[in-house]
Order: sequence, then C-alpha cells, then structure tokens
Amino acid sequence: MRERIWAPLPPPLLLLLLLLPPPLWGGPPDSPRPELEPEPGPLQPFDLLYASGVAAYYSGDYELAVRDLEAALRSHRRLREIRARCTRHCAARRPLAPSGAGPGAELPFFRTLLERARCYRSCETQRLGGPASRHRVSEDVRSDFQRRVPYNYLQRAYIKLNQLEKAVEAAHTFFMANPEHMEMQQNIENYRMMAGGEAFQLVDREAKPHLESYSAGVKHYEADDFESAIKYFEQALREYFSEDTECRALCEGPQRFEEYEYLGYKAGLYEAIADHYMQVLVCQHECVRELATRPGRLSPIENFLPLHYDYLQFAYYRVGEYVKALECAKAYLLLHPDDEDVLDNVDYYESLLDDSMDPASIEAREDLTVFVKRHKLESELIKSAAEGLGFSYTEPNYWIRYGGRQDENRVPSGVNMEGAEVHGLSMGKNSSPKIDRDLREGGPLLYENITFVYNSEQLNGTQRVLLDNVLSEEQCRELHSVARGIMLVGDGYRGKTSPHTPNEKFEGATVLKALKFGYEGRVPLKSARLFYDISEKARKIVESYFMLNSTLYFSYTHMVCRTALSGQQDRRNDLSHPIHADNCLLDPEANECWKEPPAYTFRDYSALLYMNDDFEGGEFIFTEMDAKTVTASIKPKCGRMISFSSGGENPHGVKAVTKGQRCAVALWFTLDPLYRELERIQADEVIAILDQEQQGKHGLNINPKDEL
Repeated sequence: MRERIWAPLPPPLLLLLLLLPPPLWGGPPDSPRPELEPEPGPLQPFDLLYASGVAAYYSGDYELAVRDLEAALRSHRRLREIRARCTRHCAARRPLAPSGAGPGAELPFFRTLLERARCYRSCETQRLGGPASRHRVSEDVRSDFQRRVPYNYLQRAYIKLNQLEKAVEAAHTFFMANPEHMEMQQNIENYRMMAGGEAFQLVDREAKPHLESYSAGVKHYEADDFESAIKYFEQALREYFSEDTECRALCEGPQRFEEYEYLGYKAGLYEAIADHYMQVLVCQHECVRELATRPGRLSPIENFLPLHYDYLQFAYYRVGEYVKALECAKAYLLLHPDDEDVLDNVDYYESLLDDSMDPASIEAREDLTVFVKRHKLESELIKSAAEGLGFSYTEPNYWIRYGGRQDENRVPSGVNMEGAEVHGLSMGKNSSPKIDRDLREGGPLLYENITFVYNSEQLNGTQRVLLDNVLSEEQCRELHSVARGIMLVGDGYRGKTSPHTPNEKFEGATVLKALKFGYEGRVPLKSARLFYDISEKARKIVESYFMLNSTLYFSYTHMVCRTALSGQQDRRNDLSHPIHADNCLLDPEANECWKEPPAYTFRDYSALLYMNDDFEGGEFIFTEMDAKTVTASIKPKCGRMISFSSGGENPHGVKAVTKGQRCAVALWFTLDPLYRELERIQADEVIAILDQEQQGKHGLNINPKDEL
C-alpha cells in the first residue's frame, strides 16, 4: 500500500471541480433514450445470472444457459440505465451552488452534496427493488461484460439449440468488440454456410446508436443523397451527445480506490473528496474516448465527432443552406483549427451569403461549442488539480486525425463543385509496426546440446528464433510431474477456468509457488528448483541470442497447462489462445498494434519452453498483422523453445488443443528494471537462502518461509 504525499488543494478549486458538470458547463441539450420496460420484482444482479448461465452452459443445459445469459445482459443494461437516470434526476433536483464567504459558508454546499447523495441512494434502491450493494460486481465480471464475453457463450448455446439466426447475432456482437478473435470470424463464416442460400443480416446487439446513424449518413452521402445524409448525421449528433450524458452520469457512481486509504491521518476532508472527484472528472473527460471509437476498435481516438461536421458542412452546401454549412465548417475548426481545406471552405461559404448578413455574426454550432468549452475547462482543471493532489496526468490527443473525408468535396474559393466525384471514407493504415531499438540476432546459445532450428528469416518474421533440446527428456518428465502437484485451475488467469476458450481448461503456477510447495514437502524441492533453473537458463539464452546490450529481466514466469475438455471438441474451429501481441493491443482492421494500457507495454521479449507433445492440436502460430494470415506454425515438443520480441511485429496465438494436455513454461522479459517480476525477486532470495543452508552458511538469520 503506497502512501501519497498530500499537497493541499485550495478549497475554491475543489468547489470549482465539484460544481463543474451540471451547473457550470452542461453539455448540449439532453435527449435521453426511452427507458427499458422494467421486469416485475427486484432487479436480479447480473453477475449472479451470468454465473448461473455459464454454469448451465458447461453442464449442457443450453436452454437454461440462454435464459440466464440473456437475463444477465438485460439486467446489466437496466442497471446502467437506472444509475444514469438517478444521477441526472438527483443532479436536477439538488443543483450545486457556490458557497459564499465567511465562517461556515461552505456548509450549505456540503448539505446539498449530502442531499444529492441521499437522493441518489433512494432513487437507486426504489428502482432496483432493493439495496444497491447487491449489484456490486468483481472486476473480472465487469471486464467480461465490457468485452462482450457473454455473447461468446450465447452464440454457442444458440447453435446447440439450432437457433441459427440468434447464434449469428450473438457471434457478430462479440466479434465487433473482439475483431482479433479468429475463431469467431470463422464461426460466422460457418454459420453463413449453414444458412445455405438464405440471407441474414449481421446485427450488433450492443451497437452504439450514434455510430449506426453515422454509418447510414456516410452511405447516403456517398450516394449523393445529401438530404438523407443530413438527416442521419444530425440524428447521430443528437445520439452522440445523449450517450455522452449517460457516460458522464455513470462516471459519478462508486469509484474503486485500489492504492490509498482515506483515513483522517492520511488525507484531510478536502483532499479526500477532491481526489475522489478527480477520478470522476477524469472518467467523464475520457467519455470522448469511449464514444469516439468504433465498436471493437482498439486504436486511439478516431475523429468521428469532427467528421460529422465535416460531412455536414458540405452536405448543407450542396442543398443550398450556406449558413448551416458555415456553422458546421466553423464547428469543425474548433477541433482542427489548421485544416487548410476547411478554412478555404469558410471563406467560400461566406462569399455566398446575402449582402445583408455579416459573416462574423455566424458562429460555430452551439452543440459543439459548448462541448469543446467544457472539454477544455475540464482539461485545465485536471492539470491544475494534478499538481495540488500529487499525481501525474498527461492529456491524450483526443482529436488525432488518422484519415478524413478523402473525397474531392472540398470547396476551394470560386470552384464549381457540381460535378465533383464523391469517394468513401478511407482511414489510413500503417503497413508494419516499428521497433524502437537496434535489431540483432545470432548470438551464442551458451549451452551445449542446444540445437538451432530456425531464425527470423526462416520463420518469416522479425526477431524470432526456434531452438530444440533446451530441456532433456528427463527434465521434461520431471517438470510435467511437478506441474501436476502445484497447478491450480485458473491460476494466472484471475481464477478463470477457461479464459480464452470454453473448450479447454487452463491451469497454472508461478515459480515462487513451486518453491513454496517444494519447501513444504508437497513436491520434491529438487523439481521445484528445476522450474526456477530452466527459466533462468531460457533468460540467458534469449539475452545472448538477440545480442542485447542491457540486462534482460523477468516480468512474468508462468507454468501453464491447457487441457481439451471431453465432449466439446466436435466441429470445433476456435483457437486455444486468440491471436495477440504481448506488449500492445492488436488491431487487425487498422493493421496496427497500439502500445498503450491495458497492454503490458513494458514487455520486450517472450519465450515459450515446451514440456510435452502427447496431445493433439496446440500448434503455436505467428500471423501477419491481420491476425488471419499464418506466417509460421510450430509443433510443440519436449525441450523446444520459441522466442521472439514482444511487439506488434510478432502477432501469435495457439491452435485448439483437441485432445490431451499441452504444457509449457511461458516467460516474458523486460529491459526496464522498474518492471521486474516481484515474485521472481522473492524467488531469487529464497534460492540464495536455500543455497546458503546447503553450504552450511547461516550468516543470514532468515526463515525461508518468511520470504514465501
């Protein structure tokens, strides 16, 4: 538990932060979505329904699985809606106002704050039909719903029930948020074949309405149907701002404090409240990230919001509404003030106005003006408060341009555009990732008997090597034996039995856990130490072969076995581990890998050391950035090691294990000592102590159990 060094935040700034969202800078007029029809009785917690649905799926009761998984999704949507509505309702009923001057002047402000909190709790309890505490869920469940994992189970359950259309909907909904999921894409193709000549529409059940309307607007625009394009773009903007309001309202819910305790001696009242509110404010400030990105896109912010105005300025021009065209062009310039094409368009639109109109009187559209004003003020306050509260904050560039309206519909002054050809939206793509260090390979392998198999060129990639005989047959048998004694289901996967596919069981163990079990006599200490020793051997080989100029540190060490589940292998076409990269977020559609959280951006090299080959399937594969084109396939066997750099230059995955159990030691390394694996450091200390005990040296009076 780290302790924060508190710097006092001036109360006036705190009050300004607390007052910011509704009273000072409300967004564009809210047009909330229609409320879902509530089901009778108290709202059932979605995590319990989800757990029940998953359990039913694994027990083969697919009708119950569908019932509970669908109920979980409805409950999740209803809970979000209730929280958003209660937040808006109580903010309207209990508006905050600045405090006056003098002793106790802030008390009316905090009284209103407490009344709003009481209003929110009462509203939630009434609408939920019970205490809100029943609906607190774990981070794992929250992550599953964010990644649309329930739809993965649903599509499988629906296909078992021969409900093809619903299976397709669920599969497509999951795929839109997980475009790197190769097996889901294959499932959808299989469903198409199963449908024969029957056409079915791909429906994203979680589609953001504003992006659906935006896409429709683009289609009409490309067809030169500018009246319809305007209709859909305007609808998309209304929906965007409505969704922004909902997103911001949801940010005002409970915040998770994982690092700090808010006790009187740790933080004063103002600091504690301000720090909590800063988390809310940052969450609200970044709603633009969630709303501006297409479903399934892992890239930084795409410029869909400004593009609404870019399309609209020309569409309004084409229908002769020059004032609205000018308003939209000026709105676009609020976000991209240096766009020369649109600056030229502004001059041209102004030249088309009636002589009685003053061009300077026509301002950028109010909806975006208010939005940008609030966004800039939030940014300034966050940066200012960051200094007072002692945390670092870097403002992302929310309006990066990755492309634009790549058509000829720019309107340079005096040019007749009536016959201009219209081309569709084209987002730029990078053909290959860049690595920010010198690439070398071919260094010595350090140990006798190790066999060099393939280098990067032979593996059709960059910074790759395949070696054999890194382990002997006897060492493989010993490691496999110790694996059976130390592994737990879901270890290393946040307790998830099947983190990557419901058709396999995953078990794992860390090197520190192995040493603990060895010390306690639950497995042979010699075998536990072998796990430690062979991982260190692999580290030295990787460091030497790739000729690194600095020390390579462990960032994670994990022994993992994946077992094919009986009865679930028929017609299987998914992967054991979807295509991914180890230090960035793979985005096949954009042909890019985004090196940003939640990726493990500090990882530099990876290695997999295989322990057996008595199983079917389970080949390790490298692919192109599209996550589809396989560039190399490697069959595991005892003592074989594949190592590679961890970035987007090496997308990889594992084919389905269809029979038996596949075991390996997975290793990730970093060049940054700040990200050294803590358990590895502890394991190093334990090994040092054990060595001293064996040598009869007891200079350090430390009980090894204390280190474990």
